[in-house]
Amino acid sequence: MSTELAHILVVDDDARLRALLQKFLARHGYLVTGARDAAHARRLLTGLDFDLIVLDVMMPGEDGITLCRALREELPVPILLLTARGETEDRIMGLEAGADDYIAKPFDPKELLLRINAVLRRQPAPDPVPERPTTLELGPVRYDVTRGEMWEGESRIRLTATESQLMRIFAARPGEAVSRASLVEELGRGGGQSQERAVDVQITRLRRKFEADPRQPRYLQTVRGEGYMLAPD
Repeated sequence: MSTELAHILVVDDDARLRALLQKFLARHGYLVTGARDAAHARRLLTGLDFDLIVLDVMMPGEDGITLCRALREELPVPILLLTARGETEDRIMGLEAGADDYIAKPFDPKELLLRINAVLRRQPAPDPVPERPTTLELGPVRYDVTRGEMWEGESRIRLTATESQLMRIFAARPGEAVSRASLVEELGRGGGQSQERAVDVQITRLRRKFEADPRQPRYLQTVRGEGYMLAPD
């Protein structure tokens, strides 16, 4: 596959190293998301698609080898393991868990970049994705996906920063339910039920911008047990 704008998930409990890798890979043209541990990575993977995972082996809680083995049973995404241990036995264990490559710490970031590029080049080209509409119709209201703007006729509907973020999230996957936990993650909020309730409040306010009856929403629907779904005309 092409490495252009590939989305990489970096999973490492070392906040400093995670931030350095995010900045380094972003400078080389990648979209990069960071996760602080296996549980955080699992939550991100429920709502986002990644082209490659850079996964630290030595993490508190669920370690990288265990997570790699579990992900390999569920996802085809390539995995590159990072570890402070470079012994042959450890490398074999990582590869047997389903990793596509393995690099020992400390490493030169340029070598990591070369290995990422090599792994991505080995991946088969994805099936062509149907072109997404640039405008979503919500009854008399239209949402410009490219510009992130909402209009009713010639009048622009003002959206708050959070409402704009929510619309971009939903517009990227119309017809798909998005969990409240995923919305909290993508909005960059802390976890917990209080943040999920805060998202519920924001959804209620957003509905008022385009629903004829926000109490019986037609376009931004509640999917019982799954979350919320944007259902444009």
